[in-house]
Amino acid sequence: MTTVANSTGRVGPLVVVVTGTGTEVGKTWVTARVIDTLAADGCRVVARKPAQSHEPGDLGTDAAILGAASGEVTEMVCPPHRDYEVAMAPPMAAAALGRPSFTIADLVSELACPPDVDVVLVESAGGVRSPLAADGDTVVLVEALAPDAVVVVADAGLGVINAVRLVTSALGQRRPIVVLNRFDDGSDLHHRNLAWLRDIDHADVTTTSDQLAARLQAMLRP
Repeated sequence: MTTVANSTGRVGPLVVVVTGTGTEVGKTWVTARVIDTLAADGCRVVARKPAQSHEPGDLGTDAAILGAASGEVTEMVCPPHRDYEVAMAPPMAAAALGRPSFTIADLVSELACPPDVDVVLVESAGGVRSPLAADGDTVVLVEALAPDAVVVVADAGLGVINAVRLVTSALGQRRPIVVLNRFDDGSDLHHRNLAWLRDIDHADVTTTSDQLAARLQAMLRP
């Protein structure tokens, strides 16, 4: 990662790892919306997907969606050699395809961004404990990358309190920003889940991508 001053006056970009409580919770949708909001406010944002796996022929991959939001080509978001056309966890997909094994250190060493970037959003694969490399998951990635913030995307419905507690425990001393995705303002359950996480668990919770973008913008201020 570069350490030159960017447009906010901050030395080096704000590095944010985006993970989730599991698959299909909306990590990519939330990340893309945050990119849109930050870019509209004049921030230079890049997206990185260290490794991804998907069905063969899928043109709407996570990296493609993130690149469309950040204005980058897909190959900049996820290196082609870390794109696996098998719908399994990336290290499992690599093995299934007969491709070389890789480590968390490999993924970190391949992260790069242009100079003068304000925010780097690094989206992991699957949930926080899903295999991301042969030797680790997103918890290990966070330890190696030491980001400024970790965002955990969760579904707002049944089971979210348990899921957020498990993720928070896995992350140890690092307190994540939780996004309750698909939050329905008319749902009593969603409001009760939000209140419990905030008031009982003292979690740092937002319910929209705009709220998350505002939190990240506040972190950019010198």
